[in-house]
Amino acid sequence: MLKKILINLSLCLSFILPIQTSHADGLLPIISFAAGLLNQGVFPQSDAYTTDDDIEITADDGITLAANIFVPNGLQGLAPAVIFINSWGLNEYEYLQQASDLAEKGYIVLSYSSRGWGGSGGVIATAGPEDVADLSSVIDYLLANYPVDPQGIGSAGISYGSGISLLGAAHDSRIKAVSAMSSWGDIEHALYGDQTPRLVWGELLTISGNLIGNLDPIVNQHWSDIKAQNLAAIPAIVEWAAIRSPINYVDELNANGTAVYLGKAYGDNLFQPNTLLDMFGQLTGPKYIDLVSGTHATAELLPSLVGIGDNLIWENTYKWFDLHLKGETNDMANKKPLQMKVKFKDQTDGFDDYPIASASNETFYLHPRGLFDSGDLETYQYQSWFGKDNTINAWAGTLFSTQIPLLSQLLEQLNIPIYADISAASDTRSIYFNTGYLNEEMQIRGTPSVSLQIQPYYDKAQIVAYLYDMDIWGTGKLITHGVITLPDADYGKKVQVDFDLVTTAYDVPAGHRLVLAIDTKDPEYKSVTSFAYNLDFEFSTKKQSTLKVPSL
Repeated sequence: MLKKILINLSLCLSFILPIQTSHADGLLPIISFAAGLLNQGVFPQSDAYTTDDDIEITADDGITLAANIFVPNGLQGLAPAVIFINSWGLNEYEYLQQASDLAEKGYIVLSYSSRGWGGSGGVIATAGPEDVADLSSVIDYLLANYPVDPQGIGSAGISYGSGISLLGAAHDSRIKAVSAMSSWGDIEHALYGDQTPRLVWGELLTISGNLIGNLDPIVNQHWSDIKAQNLAAIPAIVEWAAIRSPINYVDELNANGTAVYLGKAYGDNLFQPNTLLDMFGQLTGPKYIDLVSGTHATAELLPSLVGIGDNLIWENTYKWFDLHLKGETNDMANKKPLQMKVKFKDQTDGFDDYPIASASNETFYLHPRGLFDSGDLETYQYQSWFGKDNTINAWAGTLFSTQIPLLSQLLEQLNIPIYADISAASDTRSIYFNTGYLNEEMQIRGTPSVSLQIQPYYDKAQIVAYLYDMDIWGTGKLITHGVITLPDADYGKKVQVDFDLVTTAYDVPAGHRLVLAIDTKDPEYKSVTSFAYNLDFEFSTKKQSTLKVPSL
């Protein structure tokens, strides 16, 4: 009954939503997706394939994995196969539209719920060894029961499923190609990068895991320890995270010759792109990455479900499998493997690898603010016979912010920037430094970084840095940001902190100014303390604070 209601609703909505979002049978992908959230499979129908929603695969330890399959009709001989693995909180019905598309292109497509999710048994292993073994069991099942080409097996997924795909390919050479969308390189960095708990996403993951799945209690414990800055527990968490981090298995991926496609959004504050790009730079086999605007999984979901925006990542996923599982040729074969969409522009730049050889770091030195002016970003070092400091207080956040978590980054995908009135921000709770008016456009491509000389007057501190493009009216458009936390600082001790901002591609127009703004809180991250401590920024000839910006 529920399936019939959803199908009728789909037919009604097909007259409202863009026509290109509907399947040939009139089924809207968003309706199929919504039904999947209720663990109901509403399958696209086609004469090109046959589906089976009653598949159960037995894992090595005896638990059952729920799965479904699309098999092209009229197969002559062996066919390539793609395995889809669910995102966190979803199940085997997540990719029905994509499975239909690939089946119509001649692929056998199996989707399964990883352990602890949907109709599968067991406890959520959080991309651990059990999940890796399960993927190999799924391959065994496919080869034993369907006419699958053993040289033409690929794996794909968004978020959670992408990480399992990468880890599985590192451990099982039968996986010849991977599409890892909204994936991660280092899971420790995702949860606790630069000793900073990713509050919003960490809460979403644990709450959803407890409500929808069968979450391993160790995940709740680890997240509680991270939030509490329980430093004694961090080594065990790092060890737990290491075996779940694809960046630690680059050698295996290279040895297997796995063809790796990656799709990533700049504003993905769950799995920020930095460590994924570090991994990409170490891959020696076939590789390709698309960097686009948006937040976690939205570049994949919005276009495919409701027809909003460019469906680039899914289209390239199909092309990647055609290249490496079918041996066909297409335009991806001739493009540079690193593709960076420039934020808020209809422009994509291609590069040979990462780090980008043609991008060089431009170093700006921070000069202190005065009584009536802001701090400066200069190309020459600060020089003074006497040291100087500027002080801010940490009692609250400021206008400098990533703003509304998830939503603000999603709006960037729709070319709606995050703005701040630079001069209106609190002088007592923040500080900013700006260049002069630029004589020519600055084409930022890569990962900016900062090195700061600070003096915290408390045993904890947090520093959030924002890079802005400021127009002549003083309005700043957020380019990128970064954060570092000192959970165990020495009161009153001068210290140097170095950290990266999030990788980006952005053009600062001529006539605008580049601004580095700093405060001590942001809604994306858990604040290290509610105490209103003072934080000094130290300036001297011997110890310089710098901003480095990679630009073409």
